[in-house]
Amino acid sequence: MQLEGKVAVVTGGSLGIGAGIVRRLAAEGAAVTLDYFSHRDAADTIAAEITSAGGKAQVVQADVSQVADVQRLIAQAVSAYGRLDILVNNAGVEQPTPFEFVTEQQWDHQIAVDLKGAFFAAQAAWRQFIAQGGGGAIINISSVHEELPMVGNSVYCAAKGGLRMLTRTLANELAKHNVRIVNIGPGAIATPINAATLNDPARKAALLGEIPLARIGTPGDIANAVVWLATDQASYVTGTTLFVDGGLMIYAGSL
Repeated sequence: MQLEGKVAVVTGGSLGIGAGIVRRLAAEGAAVTLDYFSHRDAADTIAAEITSAGGKAQVVQADVSQVADVQRLIAQAVSAYGRLDILVNNAGVEQPTPFEFVTEQQWDHQIAVDLKGAFFAAQAAWRQFIAQGGGGAIINISSVHEELPMVGNSVYCAAKGGLRMLTRTLANELAKHNVRIVNIGPGAIATPINAATLNDPARKAALLGEIPLARIGTPGDIANAVVWLATDQASYVTGTTLFVDGGLMIYAGSL
């Protein structure tokens, strides 16, 4: 087990990529606190799976767009397991809308969840890392769209682009405390958010035509990258984005 004795928090850990990350971290020995916003049953099911297999997991409800909630989330993880070693900022929302129809509410909501939430969760985790004497890993689940434009999804791209620069800036600021911060940029992953595309044969075929490895990714592909980045094997990696996309960025860069 690569993460035996480590303590992790995963935001948005009840579904999709987040659920895959939680299961994988626990399988590697980490005690995991998984946050959910509205899918309590799914979160409880995952925690029960982990504990019944001899692992450690607890469920916390938190709205990552609220600073008090993310601070409470980190505090509850520390209260349960005594420390914190890994934060995975996975919670995110996407509301594709043509630019001219984006409302103030849509802008505020997506930026609050996708960028503000990651910022203040990282801040709360950093404070705990310092209280422990330094050291820790913050892993943000970003997107290929921190780099690639996506017509009709300007707010999401702006949030992920902001996360890209936040990560690079904090990597410089936190390095003196041996705290690493890295983004993972998933490509097309088989999750509920992509169900409409994956259930449409024509749209799926077009998407696969843009992916050199010619397959859709899985939550497990992202979870594997999270585990590696959380271990000492990645101790010299900070301030960058690891794209896990089947080569989609290569294809886009050749256009």
